[in-house]
Amino acid sequence: MAIQKLYAGAKLRELRGRLGLTQKDFAGKLGVSLPYLNQMENNNRPVSSGVMLGLVQEFGFDLSELGSGDTERLVSDMREALADPVFAGSETSPPLPDLRLTASNAPALARAFLDLHRAYRQTHERLASLDEALGREGARVSASPWEEVRDFFHYCDNYVDAVDRAAERFATLAGDDLDGHILTAFEAEGVTIRYAAGEGVRRYDTARKELTISPRAAPETQRFQLLHQYALVAQDRLLDATLDLARFQTDTARAIAKIGMANYFAGAVLMPYARFSEAAADTRHDLEQLSMRFGASIEQIAHRLSTLQRPGAKGIPFFFVRVDQAGTITKRHSATRLQFARFGGACPLWNVHQAFEVPGRFLRQLAETPDGVRYFCLARDVSKSGGSFHAPVRRYAIGLGCEVQHAEAVVYADGMALSKAEAYQPIGISCRICERANCHQRSVPPLERHLRIDPNRRGTLPYEVG
Repeated sequence: MAIQKLYAGAKLRELRGRLGLTQKDFAGKLGVSLPYLNQMENNNRPVSSGVMLGLVQEFGFDLSELGSGDTERLVSDMREALADPVFAGSETSPPLPDLRLTASNAPALARAFLDLHRAYRQTHERLASLDEALGREGARVSASPWEEVRDFFHYCDNYVDAVDRAAERFATLAGDDLDGHILTAFEAEGVTIRYAAGEGVRRYDTARKELTISPRAAPETQRFQLLHQYALVAQDRLLDATLDLARFQTDTARAIAKIGMANYFAGAVLMPYARFSEAAADTRHDLEQLSMRFGASIEQIAHRLSTLQRPGAKGIPFFFVRVDQAGTITKRHSATRLQFARFGGACPLWNVHQAFEVPGRFLRQLAETPDGVRYFCLARDVSKSGGSFHAPVRRYAIGLGCEVQHAEAVVYADGMALSKAEAYQPIGISCRICERANCHQRSVPPLERHLRIDPNRRGTLPYEVG
């Protein structure tokens, strides 16, 4: 089997910039000539094994960071953006190799293109609802704060080192009495905690320094919300310093991201990195066992598994997604090559949509994407009670999965025909960019392909994909 060459010029330039070294000094420490380093940084040469060894010995660099995670994400996002009808008039669409070169050689340019396309889409959507936009004082086009925050976590592999380690320190100090330590920590901050039913699960009065938690919430939810508020009260400087590095375009995006950071802290306290990672491996990623061991919900456990990307101590690269009953993705992250649709719905053949039909059960699926990559997929509903008879029930489903080479380390894959090609169901990202010509669940034609229409013939679809 041929060995795939590794081109990582952007990563080398980024590392050299972080170290504050010139090309000459960097080349000297790696034991290569200046022209050779220049060629590697411009992706004219692959990274050699000698350079990899130098990166580890000289700088303690985690070689897994040289992987193509960001590149694949950018390529997937650019392909989806280029499938927009606005590009339909172009005579030629950039071929896949060109997109990969752009993503690896000029990632900043690729992200600028995606930002521009996102701004265009939002302008188009605002014009479509012009009646609502008219008369708004100071109206302007800007990136969606929600999407901006989602992309921030997406491109940092859903792992924030400073916050994760601070949470792990808090959990270490707590020992076996996390609940007691939480109360002591709030007392040290002068915050009073009370339990009373009202609007919402958590409410904090900043003037009185009083935190109210709903007794109707599940115990794991109460604990999570206590830790969330503690992060906002006692870890405020750390969260702000981390957010400063993100350089969000709006205050709204920064505020949303701060909530996300507080959630991250809470989850990382409940499931401290080293201990959780070890337990995940010991239980073969059994969500129910991990839920009982760490006092967290199934959704919290699945989400945490997707964040185990600490350099030098990475876990299995999982993807994690949460969808509502309409198929809208409300949470998403992928440490794998599988990327989720940024616009429109996800593939209807994916088992996460079937989870609503069989509540309380884990659904298993072997799936293959159009690029030939095979995955093990797990899905389950995670409906959430409102806490009373008249309160509405929130219904979601979660999906968790990994590339099939990791499936043997996951208990849910036991007994599945991992080696049989016919066991894998073909899935895509979304219909608008899926290349499969004969999918029986296709909702719209692929935007990059020509269609053949024959009024005298009808197959699975009323058209044939060229």
